[in-house]
Amino acid sequence: MNISIDPGSAIPPYEQVRLRIAELAADGHLPAGHKLPPVRALAAELGLAANTVARAYRELESAGLVQTRGRLGTVVTARAAGTSAQAVQAATAYADKVKALGVPPETALALVRAALQR
Repeated sequence: MNISIDPGSAIPPYEQVRLRIAELAADGHLPAGHKLPPVRALAAELGLAANTVARAYRELESAGLVQTRGRLGTVVTARAAGTSAQAVQAATAYADKVKALGVPPETALALVRAALQR
């Protein structure tokens, strides 16, 4: 994830993290369902306190841009990625179905591409 902190900025570090994650999601670099790094890992990578990154994640969650799933981590929501919730649900249902049928991922994607080109 491409996040850099400007220590000389008037914008607090947690807000810089929050803004950058929101921007990356909005422009498609972080698609719906993308798992964000754990708080401690991102904090270490950015040279920040874990509480700083945790606050950014809480602010993003309050805005509905990420969802924290406990031990499963924090993921980007469809709202943040500009994708409708129905589209995410349809994609998830399709993925679950083709997995259950034993269809390889490459074949499943090819089927979707063919269907979209009709």
